[in-house]
Amino acid sequence: MADLKKLAEEIVGLTLLEAQELKTILKDEYGIEPAAGGAVMMAGPAGGDAGGAAAEEQTEFDVILKSAGASKINVIKEVRGITGLGLKEAKDLVEAGGKAVKEQVSKDEAEDIKAKLEAAGAEVELK
Repeated sequence: MADLKKLAEEIVGLTLLEAQELKTILKDEYGIEPAAGGAVMMAGPAGGDAGGAAAEEQTEFDVILKSAGASKINVIKEVRGITGLGLKEAKDLVEAGGKAVKEQVSKDEAEDIKAKLEAAGAEVELK
């Protein structure tokens, strides 16, 4: 078995052009497609584990209301309760769709908000 630490160091040390060539070889010869964004290229400039570990663990989330669904009135009520907006502002936010209801909240709070909005009939996404 190859020395994995040495292999990892070589991969991290690749230039952008070499990483692109490696991607092509893996795809053409072995049928392996890298994850979107090219993880090899992103890890290079980080200079170690610190950058990769920080990117993996997201601590703040945005709760995005994709659509109100069939129960728009119930969703507006929930948005008002969550955000403290007035009726008109909450209605505008719900009707616009694709807007953030809350930004930079903890994972627990984001999951709680998502559950409330989905219970009201909305389609919600966490980013």
